[in-house]
Amino acid sequence: MKQEQSQRIQTSVLNGLEKRVLIWLAQRQPRWMTSDILTAIGVVGAIVVAVGYILSNAHIGWLWLASLGYVINWYGDSLDGTLARVRGTQRPIYGFFLDHNIDGVTMAIMCIGAGLSNMLNLYIAMAVLAVYLMLSISVYINAHLKGEFKLTYAGMGPTEFRLIMIVVNTLFVTLTPLREWVVCFDVFGTPIALGAFDIAGLLILLVLITIYFNNFRNDAKGYAEVDPVKPF
Repeated sequence: MKQEQSQRIQTSVLNGLEKRVLIWLAQRQPRWMTSDILTAIGVVGAIVVAVGYILSNAHIGWLWLASLGYVINWYGDSLDGTLARVRGTQRPIYGFFLDHNIDGVTMAIMCIGAGLSNMLNLYIAMAVLAVYLMLSISVYINAHLKGEFKLTYAGMGPTEFRLIMIVVNTLFVTLTPLREWVVCFDVFGTPIALGAFDIAGLLILLVLITIYFNNFRNDAKGYAEVDPVKPF
C-alpha cells in the first residue's frame, strides 16, 4: 500500500510560532499520551464548541465555553501529528485516513452547533460547512495528483480561523449593541433578518468561496498543461 508522500505546505501567519509551541508541548506530554488520544481530545473540543453555542440561547455567557472548545480542539487536532513526529512514531497511512476523516466530522459538529444557536443562521452555517468540505476535497485531490498537501491559504489556516472565532465570541459577550444589531430586508417578498454574527459568517463564507474558485482556476490551468488535449 502506498504511503502518504505529500509535501505539507503551511504558510500561515502564526505557523512559525505555532510549530515551536507544539514541539514544546509534545516534548512534555506524559508517556501514556498518544496521538489517538489527542485526536479524541480534538473531537471533544468540537463538541464543547457546539454545546457552548447551543447553550448561548439561554445565556450569552456560554460563548466563553464555545471559545474554550476552540482551544481544546486546537490542542488535540494540532498536537496529534506533532507528537508522532517528535517521538518518531508516525503512521502515514493510518494517520492520513484518521486525521482527515475526523477533520470533517469536527467541522460538521461545530457548524451544526453554531447553526442551532440564535447567533448564526443555520443556512449560513451549512453553507460554510459545504464550502469547507469542497476545499478539503480539493486539497486531497492535489495531495494525490501533485504530492502537495496545502494547509493554509492567504496566510490563514485552521489556527487563525479558531482565533478569529474566539475574538468574535468575545466581542459578542462583551458588547451588547453588537448582539442587538440587526439588518432587515426582503428577498422576493421573504423577510430576512441578519445579525452581526450572521454577517461575520457571510464574510467567512465569501473568503472560503473566493479561495476555492481561485484555487480551482489555477489548478485546472496547471493540470490542463500537464495533461493537454490529445489530437485525433
